[in-house]
Amino acid sequence: MADPKGFMTTPREEYPRRPVEERVRDWNEVYVPGALLPIIRSQADRCMDCGVPFCHEACPLGNLIPEWNDLVSRDDWRAASDRLHATNNFPEFTGRLCPAPCESGCVLAINQPAVTIKNVEVAIADRAWADGFTPPSPPERLSGRTVAVVGSGPTGLAAAQQLTRAGHTVAVYERADRIGGLLRYGIPAFKMEKRHLDRRLEQMRAEGTKFRTSTTIGRDLTASELRTRYDAVVLATGATAWRELDVSGRELSGIHQAMEYLPFADRVCEGDLEVSPLSAAGKHVVIVGGGDTGADCLGTAVREGAASVTQLDIYPQPEDERDHDIEPWPTYPKIYRLSAAHEEARDLETAPTAHADARVFAASTLHFTGDARGRVRSLHLVEVDAGRRPVPGSGRTLPADLVLLALGFSGPDRHDGLIDQLGLALDTRGTITRDAGFATNVPRVYVAGDAARGQSLIVWAIAEGRAVAAAVDRALTGASNLPAPIGPYDRPMTA
Repeated sequence: MADPKGFMTTPREEYPRRPVEERVRDWNEVYVPGALLPIIRSQADRCMDCGVPFCHEACPLGNLIPEWNDLVSRDDWRAASDRLHATNNFPEFTGRLCPAPCESGCVLAINQPAVTIKNVEVAIADRAWADGFTPPSPPERLSGRTVAVVGSGPTGLAAAQQLTRAGHTVAVYERADRIGGLLRYGIPAFKMEKRHLDRRLEQMRAEGTKFRTSTTIGRDLTASELRTRYDAVVLATGATAWRELDVSGRELSGIHQAMEYLPFADRVCEGDLEVSPLSAAGKHVVIVGGGDTGADCLGTAVREGAASVTQLDIYPQPEDERDHDIEPWPTYPKIYRLSAAHEEARDLETAPTAHADARVFAASTLHFTGDARGRVRSLHLVEVDAGRRPVPGSGRTLPADLVLLALGFSGPDRHDGLIDQLGLALDTRGTITRDAGFATNVPRVYVAGDAARGQSLIVWAIAEGRAVAAAVDRALTGASNLPAPIGPYDRPMTA
């Protein structure tokens, strides 16, 4: 490490966000442009270069974090980029979107604020693009083997890039009109501007990866036709079957799934629409679900000019600090976190009847009521205890012109017919089963990402893509030099 005393002399300093009043008037990323580089070297100096770096274990990609922290602290950005890209195809994505379980596993975090690993990562990635350290890496020779990747989210893109670089001819199929999956239509632009995605896709095209948009496998191209055309098929369709809320009044208009709402805002930013048909402008919005997708809806509704926005979380409000008895280091703890969207809601007071940041904790939706035209007008909720039992006398009503359901996902979507046409086996969760080599019960068909693992983080998605690429490469050629950071049955550390 460049500064052996850095973790003792330098306090943690994070990437500063733009003022709330400024950033809610646009869709640009929330951070102050250029503000990271002046502080990042001293932040990298805080890395202890500990003998057993648990940040490696906490990250499924196995990122070489102490190595690139040291290189950044020494101002060797090219070498830092090489070490970062050795384990991660898309660090500019993870540096913006990952909740950073690596920081929870930082040894310094045992009794001090962790190293700002995520900020160092995105600084390296952005510097690498600015300085030309990420040229296309086409293969020296082609294998003569062909692979179809179905789905263009982080799992599909990582698998495609790895297989292309190994010399296989790869085509990525996407049912939407643009490549990117939820990175394109789901993640709001204020969390990651789409130019980062477009730039990486251009690199992949230059390497030889082919992209086929507006193609739904199972309808536009049958599963059997796909298997006939390619030597191997990788399914990376994600877990897009959203969970429902089975309460009275659900049939009222104005109640939508989060993933019906969020893509329209992304299309406005892409220039496809002037105004979202589900715009929250002037409406009282209630978001049911306390996770990241709900927070994305919150930030989007604020930018659209909602009259009020409230987010309901069925879980009790977490503590500010880790409970070392229940969630000991280095696990990822459930603590109170203030996302950029929640900070905006707090400062703008979007939900006067909620807690400080628009969230109502320990809240369960009882039913909806509407007007004579069948439109939702109110949501009725009740407070629940730790066992999710209603607390007597705690019921109340919120005005609601637009309700967004952000309750997570249960598995891959079956409406396109792909799963049934292939005859894929499913487990009790509704996800696709696979063996230790990522292979399904159908010969030459593999599955990776949320479609098999279930709803997870972007770092796990990329790790799955890299691992399934190694498995497919080995099956096609008899051996593989591609890294396989995880196995299909690996799971995050838990207490």
